[in-house]
Amino acid sequence: MTSAENNRHWEECMEFAVQTARRAGQVIREAVKLDKCVTTKSSAVDLVTETDQQVEELIISTLRDRYPSHRFIGEESSAAGERCFLTDSPTWIIDPIDGTCNFVHSFPMVAVSIGFAVKKELEFGVIYHCFEETLYTARKGHGAFCNGLRLQVSKEKDVSKALILTEIGAKRDPETLKIFLGNMEKLLKAHAHGIRVIGSATLALCQVATGAADAYYQFGLHCWDIAAAAVIIREAGGVVMDTSGGPLDLMSRRVIAAGTPEMADYIVQQLHSISYERDDHDTDCISTSC
Repeated sequence: MTSAENNRHWEECMEFAVQTARRAGQVIREAVKLDKCVTTKSSAVDLVTETDQQVEELIISTLRDRYPSHRFIGEESSAAGERCFLTDSPTWIIDPIDGTCNFVHSFPMVAVSIGFAVKKELEFGVIYHCFEETLYTARKGHGAFCNGLRLQVSKEKDVSKALILTEIGAKRDPETLKIFLGNMEKLLKAHAHGIRVIGSATLALCQVATGAADAYYQFGLHCWDIAAAAVIIREAGGVVMDTSGGPLDLMSRRVIAAGTPEMADYIVQQLHSISYERDDHDTDCISTSC
């Protein structure tokens, strides 16, 4: 396909992703009212419900029927043992319910996240806040939007005037908790206005895109938590990078996002790293920077 044809095709893909995310969100809104069957994955706090699995199947089957030659990376299918890696093929990166613990407790910070990569480069992202029915979208080179209104990140450079968001990953051993709390302590001692944990990485990252938060960092999230949000933040004028200060590695399970490079660089200097196994650890294919 020509560049113009590709452009139209990716636009059509994003429009279909929006329809699919809204449909998935409706299923989640109905399911939250019902009794839930809750099991665990990597740890006692890494929760999964039958709704996670049903919604992922709905999203992937809907997209696969439309785009049979595309590849898919999904949170629940990866947890079930499917290989998690990027190739040059068009690839959908899906979190059916981001904020499963919130969903289990009916805490209304839950989202559907659908990212899309081509030749290992993120092309667009769609994030749907299921309970507020708020839709975040972005395509590379075309801007970021919330319910059709263009987004712009904060331009704050001074951490002492910043609101920072984070999440704790699934590891809760004493050493991990010590590092996690120590990182928060460093930023609070730098007089950050506050640090928030809302239980949904994708929605927290969207707050950076809207300018409501100045930065976000985390160790232990997955590629499906980052993919869609990274496009949205970048298209809103922000930066997304590795916690080392280098380019974002989608499979590394760590990220810093901020409205300004100065804010991101400052946070890089403060953080002590928490080690997590890469998303692509069991494959021969290692992703490039996105």
